[in-house]
Amino acid sequence: MKNRTRRRAWAVRMMGMILLAAPPAFSAATAPDRAAMVDGNTRLACDLYRRLRLGNEGRNLFFSPFSISTALAMTYAGAAGETERQMAAALHFTLPRQQLHPAFSALLDDLRSSEEYELAIANRLWGQKGYPFRKEFLAGIEARYRGGFEEVDYGNDAEGARGTINRWVEAETQGKIRDLLQKPDIKPLTRLVLTNAIYFKGNWSARFDSRDTVSGQFALEDGAAVSVPLMTQKGRFPYLREKDFEMLELPYAGGRLSMLVLLPNRGVTLDRVETLLSPEHLRSWRSGMEETDVRLFLPRFRTAARFELNAPLHSLGMKDAFDENRADFSGIMGKKDLYISKVIHKAFVDVNEEGTEAAAATAVVLNTKSIGLEVRFRADRPFVFAIVDRESESVLFLGRLMNPEEPES
Repeated sequence: MKNRTRRRAWAVRMMGMILLAAPPAFSAATAPDRAAMVDGNTRLACDLYRRLRLGNEGRNLFFSPFSISTALAMTYAGAAGETERQMAAALHFTLPRQQLHPAFSALLDDLRSSEEYELAIANRLWGQKGYPFRKEFLAGIEARYRGGFEEVDYGNDAEGARGTINRWVEAETQGKIRDLLQKPDIKPLTRLVLTNAIYFKGNWSARFDSRDTVSGQFALEDGAAVSVPLMTQKGRFPYLREKDFEMLELPYAGGRLSMLVLLPNRGVTLDRVETLLSPEHLRSWRSGMEETDVRLFLPRFRTAARFELNAPLHSLGMKDAFDENRADFSGIMGKKDLYISKVIHKAFVDVNEEGTEAAAATAVVLNTKSIGLEVRFRADRPFVFAIVDRESESVLFLGRLMNPEEPES
């Protein structure tokens, strides 16, 4: 209890990693290491999806598992003891640290904008002015995640520090993520905020013609319906039909990134499809897709969501990290003065005739202790969708559309 008054606050935002003091030498990431890291991230994505939908029945969902995994990987790099063990199990980090961090770093370096699309990932650390963070910790962030360090004064101007961080997040996401941190999130006892921003904008490989967009009915789960604009086109797309659902892949220009749409068959609930989500199923489904002539109807929509992830992560077994008496983040400053007070995530997506624009952010706050024929794919009812990197199989964004007319949160 005597350490409670000395606990310090820390926050992390979307992507990045933190290395412990005096870590072992890091080797280059191997293909198996990257595959293991991506598999773990996808498992966390499915775990979080299942938990987030329980508290958001009947509502749209959208988040970036990639952002959350990398933000928490930064936090994990400063963990020790039982805190470290619990985080590794909850986050599905199966690799030793000297292999995990290079795997994240290699993927971050690989996932960059091309001539065909914009994909920007940025990291920054915001530390309390004059606070003695371990140099090895800061150097690890800089070396592996190009995460710059900037001093702010939480103790004397918490609101000013919050504004500085939020403006950076807004700029890095092209204005799509605003006010990531709200007033109660940053306090005078906050000592470190690690932020990551991810922004994606890509045109469809085969764009929809806005002149072909028609008004149609989108069936809600309660039996009601709303009138929405349905984008339409005819083309050849990777397609799969299963007993409970059909799945379509819409590539973005350049072919590396794509959107997967999982549409329940008529008479099958979205809940049934959601319970099937797993890394194994996603790999199996994608491997079984075949180029098929499709008449496609897809609603034009945009949605945004903000989540506090403390409860979902705690339910996954990451308990000590949130306990001011048990948390051990001694890799950050050499002693057990930090615990996570909040993990905050906010995401945005806009799907239209030209393509998709998406952005997300995550913050972890630590406080002082204290087939052959043409197929009609008509997405006129709730469905699951994901934006994925086809090369690494990383799930960059994951969500569901329950109601295209639902106001943005």
